[in-house]
Amino acid sequence: MEGLITAWGKILRGYRPSLSIEITRECPLRCPGCYAYGDEHLGGDITLRQVTDYKGQELIDRVLAIVDAEKPIHVSIVGGEPLVRFRELNEILPKLAERGIYTQLVTSAVRPIPAEWAAIPRLQIVVSIDGLQPEHDARRTPATYDRIHKHIDGHHITVHCTITRQQARRDGYLEEFARLWSANANVSQLWFSLYTPQIGESSPEMLTRADRERVVAALITLRRHHQKIKMPEGLIKHYMTPPEGPEACIFAQTTSCISADFEHRITPCQFGGNPDCSQCGCIASAGLKAVGAHKIIGGTVRVGAIFETSLKIGRSMRNRREAVA
Repeated sequence: MEGLITAWGKILRGYRPSLSIEITRECPLRCPGCYAYGDEHLGGDITLRQVTDYKGQELIDRVLAIVDAEKPIHVSIVGGEPLVRFRELNEILPKLAERGIYTQLVTSAVRPIPAEWAAIPRLQIVVSIDGLQPEHDARRTPATYDRIHKHIDGHHITVHCTITRQQARRDGYLEEFARLWSANANVSQLWFSLYTPQIGESSPEMLTRADRERVVAALITLRRHHQKIKMPEGLIKHYMTPPEGPEACIFAQTTSCISADFEHRITPCQFGGNPDCSQCGCIASAGLKAVGAHKIIGGTVRVGAIFETSLKIGRSMRNRREAVA
């Protein structure tokens, strides 16, 4: 509740409480279906691999400058592959912690995660693992299972798996995945998202409505048997009823996303391009929708209604501030 109140205050003052930064354009992986490297991710005029990105002190200064300007309470560092810039992150991450910011770093663990990061407060390291070893290694080489096991040693990571049609249609697949990674002492929790396509996309990763129903039922069962699956049942159920569009998505409305050149804004959300919201499987979107559906004041007022009103007030405050500037 404390975090919600803090976020509410930011929104009322015209700031978005969350900031997502694509810290580099570089990535040694070539994952099928990766939204960050899609042709339309940045609007169609330029792609992530074509933007100018930064290294060294200039990158450190740019990250801290945008954080100080936007005043988020939560920062997501994504890529590209953030560990490409581990030297700069050795300085950035402690400075974000000093500012009281909660930081989430999303990585493939293609290289060792610096040991000193384990002691940084308010830092969550999320490792993307897309299925069991045969499928994952085929999709995400060189960030193979063998490398991940070595590179997460000494940390307490969150495993994040994006579920595709191939996984959804294999009996017992998610159970085997959950059992495998729950047994790993370096894993503190497991998260599952569903593959989110762009409008007009036709790919083997896309889930049908029946696939989605199957996955939701499986996850609801699995969370009861695997304590490391930190996903409330209400969140999982919202995978069946995604927001109708970005304007109805609390996550999209409360998160600023910036690309590696610190100039291109990623809209309407971190997926960029033209995501098919009717097939959204974003865990952040589903989680905040579950929060928004919660009722307070004796069960009479939806939290989402408060956020919607606050966003309108915040936009007005931001417009006034920008007009003065």
